[in-house]
Amino acid sequence: MYVRSLVVALRVAVIGAGSWGTTVAALSAANSDTVLWARSKDVADELATTHTNEAYLPGVTLPDALRATPSLEEAVGEADVVVMAVPSHGFRAVLEEAAPSVRAWVPIVSLSKGLEQGTLLRMTQVINEVLPDHPAGALTGPNLAREIMAGHPAAAVLAFADERIAIGLQPVFRSEAFRVYTNLDIVGCEIAGVVKNVMAIAAGMVEGMGFGDNTKATVMTRGLGELSKLGEAMGGQPRTFAGLAGMGDLVATCMSAQSRNHRVGVELGKGRCLDDIVADTQMVAEGVRSSSVVSELAAQCGVEMPIAEQVRAVCHDGVSASDAMVALMRRRTGAEWD
Repeated sequence: MYVRSLVVALRVAVIGAGSWGTTVAALSAANSDTVLWARSKDVADELATTHTNEAYLPGVTLPDALRATPSLEEAVGEADVVVMAVPSHGFRAVLEEAAPSVRAWVPIVSLSKGLEQGTLLRMTQVINEVLPDHPAGALTGPNLAREIMAGHPAAAVLAFADERIAIGLQPVFRSEAFRVYTNLDIVGCEIAGVVKNVMAIAAGMVEGMGFGDNTKATVMTRGLGELSKLGEAMGGQPRTFAGLAGMGDLVATCMSAQSRNHRVGVELGKGRCLDDIVADTQMVAEGVRSSSVVSELAAQCGVEMPIAEQVRAVCHDGVSASDAMVALMRRRTGAEWD
């Protein structure tokens, strides 16, 4: 997977050494000079010396070419591309800290699938506020870190408003087993990435309650409808939601035991308290935070999202998963596309 058969003369900085940030950095290191920023010096030292990240990718050996540093200034100072792999709640603060060291016009690629609480902004909108003269885009799709690291065939979309930038950056991330497509619909790609996490919690809840594939398929299909309605209301393109960023990512996240949002949903379905579930994992389940922001955004756009609203109620109002299911099943039924 890491044979340097496609070398791109770009210097890449990946900011955030979680499982997905580390995975994208590994993909990039096979093609370009890449440095990975880790907030913890211990993690950065581990990455540099043993080429592992046991906290987030246990048992995985990373490419020797991948460099690591705990210094944001060092990471971004000479970068031609900055990849932000920071969760939404810390995205702005880290980007603001890095901003003085980022060279002019360098593209910023977001890997975060969340919305900023309070402002309701997508991550590319946050980038536009913090670094207004820099092209902002997103890399997204049905991408589970451990499967990508194992070399399983997969694909993603790289969304930029300027297709020339997306085309220029495609070779940075692709490999023989990882296809990267371009997409001009940044809004649709980002909204899909946010809402699918909320729907993955819902799918996990029905699994945790002991329901079968019929129920999960119903939640996923109706969830895709909610995702599409909100995305289109915000200016996204309908075909985006049938593609890798929409249906593809939704299916992977709702079905996989590797999905942290799905795992949170399963435990909620079993009746566990959210605080206890979150305490058991060091990884961020973006759907927990996003559920309240998505509900707020839906209200602003005049879009009904009953599944997202019930996930919000379970995560933030103490409603049980079983009561949420009852509320959904008691809703009036009409035409499917109403």
